[in-house]
Amino acid sequence: MSQTDTDAEARSATGEAGITIEELARRTGMTVRNIRAHQSRGLLDPPEVVGRTGFYDEEHIGRIALIRELQEEGFNLEAIRRIIDSARGSSGEVLDFTRLARAPYEDEEPEILEAAELAAPWGEGTLDGEQMKRVEKLGLMRPIGGGRYEILSPKLYAAGVELAEFGVPAAEALAAMERLKARSDAVADVFIQLFVEQIWKPFDQAGRPREEWPRIQEALTRLRPLASDAFLAAFQIAMEEGSERAISEGIRRDIAKAGDPDRA
Repeated sequence: MSQTDTDAEARSATGEAGITIEELARRTGMTVRNIRAHQSRGLLDPPEVVGRTGFYDEEHIGRIALIRELQEEGFNLEAIRRIIDSARGSSGEVLDFTRLARAPYEDEEPEILEAAELAAPWGEGTLDGEQMKRVEKLGLMRPIGGGRYEILSPKLYAAGVELAEFGVPAAEALAAMERLKARSDAVADVFIQLFVEQIWKPFDQAGRPREEWPRIQEALTRLRPLASDAFLAAFQIAMEEGSERAISEGIRRDIAKAGDPDRA
């Protein structure tokens, strides 16, 4: 029996679970060398040593998953180390929170359209290259090659198609979408700042106690539909008031013209 097997049996006899570095490498798809490199950079906690064998646990697996996801987001290893140092929570909790924060607010299945299909509602030649760039900048679509585009929000695209059916030119529809995006960003900031100031900062100042992580995640989860519902309700009120105001002003102008023959 090898020393590793003996150490594993000793650890098992005490009721403790753990895996060797080779098993950790297999389960995470990493090499043993890269795992050791993460340890030397302070990205991964050292294993618990029993006899002459180091044993790893689920926390190490979660930490490697967190590192990988942050790398995919474009963070370098030094930035990731600082994030981990400041997280003050288990890797699993931090990973769950970062996934939740990045998750889409509403599940829309993207659609793939050819450039000609995308421009068709506004008529041939009306959605030019400059306007296509504006659509991309708005985050409504992205090119995927071969003259095809992925429509990231089919609902917004459908709204644009309806505007085209009303006879709204593509340039005017895009300008409206850009104004809508700017105002939506401002509304989102209201709720994000509320979460940061009233929920996250007190949690952070308290040292991010581990037992409080579920409450923070639940608050972020509930904020999503709350923000959408509140924004929609406020928008509906604004539309009602705006429509009534515009119609009333139009009627007053008509009455004024009818009473003044020179303005007729």
